[in-house]
Amino acid sequence: MSEVEPLFSEFGAGEEEDLALAFGYVFLVDRVLEEHEERVRDLLGTAAGARGGCPGSLFARFRTGELTKIFLSPARTRFRDGRGSPPDFWAAMTAAGELLAGRDGPERAEVTAGLERCRAEAAALEGGRGPTSPGADAAGPSPGR
Repeated sequence: MSEVEPLFSEFGAGEEEDLALAFGYVFLVDRVLEEHEERVRDLLGTAAGARGGCPGSLFARFRTGELTKIFLSPARTRFRDGRGSPPDFWAAMTAAGELLAGRDGPERAEVTAGLERCRAEAAALEGGRGPTSPGADAAGPSPGR
């Protein structure tokens, strides 16, 4: 500990967030989820697998139970060509969004908008039209769509 003690002396009271950012995942506290939240987390995990993995920045949110933020992150972006399974991704995201939208909260409007985007993407894939998001996949649908 004596080797890292000087690093901690640079931070004062109220700078815990800066400290957490400086040391990454070391200080994350895993949140115990309720049954409803576990279902949402499992669906988001399924979506991440169907996408071919999730960005490292979302890993911390899985641990801390920031499920709405996890949902909103990929719901705003397009699916990357050639990776994973777009139909499985959008189906899992839609199911997670439906569970999240059923709860009150400060981000409910954003969740509802994300859910509508997920539904539109899933419907476009089912109809063979490809993605619906602006600028997504200009070359056309990827193999397997």
